[in-house]
Amino acid sequence: MVATKTINGIDTGAFEETCTMIKSKSEMGKARFRVNNKWNSGGNNNSAVQGYYAAGQELKHASSLHYTADEPPLLLGTDKGANPVEYLLTALSSCMTSAMVYHAAARGYKIESMDSHFEGELDMRGFLGLSKDVPMGYQKIVAEFKVKSDAPEKELVDMYHYSPVYSMVSPAVPIEVKITKI
Repeated sequence: MVATKTINGIDTGAFEETCTMIKSKSEMGKARFRVNNKWNSGGNNNSAVQGYYAAGQELKHASSLHYTADEPPLLLGTDKGANPVEYLLTALSSCMTSAMVYHAAARGYKIESMDSHFEGELDMRGFLGLSKDVPMGYQKIVAEFKVKSDAPEKELVDMYHYSPVYSMVSPAVPIEVKITKI
């Protein structure tokens, strides 16, 4: 049993135990996450997250998680929720933040505060099928972090690279990341 020490809200002893267990039994590191989606009308649809598979077993969240997606009126939506590309920015920002928090804790660095602003550039001609020369998705994403931490900036940069969502998005879309220590 590893001694309990909490840094950045992370129990570093439990984190170390989890890493050790997965290192010794790689199959325990395999996970499957699922979302069920139901279309309503136009660009409006609802997603529900209930269960997932991790650590060799089927698990459930403490409660069902529900998300509404829609399009803004400009795209003939009813604006009842964020649109899918906004959810992508939400997933990217959340995952990069979590990666930095977990890895800072594992390295013994404290993060007192962290705020970020993400912005994606998208040309709707691609989505609307008006130009085959224009990508359908983001052409560039800019991520700006303001971090108050004892971690060196170079290490903070290293830490966000552990984000699974960053790893999935960055090969397809250039992501410019700026970190300002405050």
